Amino acid sequence: MKKIVSTNFAPSAIGTYSQAVSYSNLLFISGQIGINVKNNMLESGFESQARQVFQNILNIIKAKDTSLDLSSVLKLTIYLKDLSDFDMLNEIMNSVFNAPYPARAAVEVSRLPKDALIEIDAIVASQ
Repeated sequence: MKKIVSTNFAPSAIGTYSQAVSYSNLLFISGQIGINVKNNMLESGFESQARQVFQNILNIIKAKDTSLDLSSVLKLTIYLKDLSDFDMLNEIMNSVFNAPYPARAAVEVSRLPKDALIEIDAIVASQ
């Protein structure tokens, strides 16, 4: 049976979706962009938006189970406004994840919600 997972420590949904859905031992986290818990977009560039995205993902994971962290992430799908941010993305991921790293796909898109520079959705192994 699926269960909705939500937290006040990550931005609320800005559309018709849930922050995350838990099913069996998997947690599916909806695409997160660089907005804070007040749904304000960070304006200071790619790095700050990307770090906020990972913080949002971590906060949603913690809402499911406080014993989990980013090491529980199995797969990321990353949408970039500009693929030239790819190297910076790798640097940021190296600072927030330890090996072995999650599987991922990274694609450039023409536009993201709220004109974000990055959006990431995640699949997490939960308990």
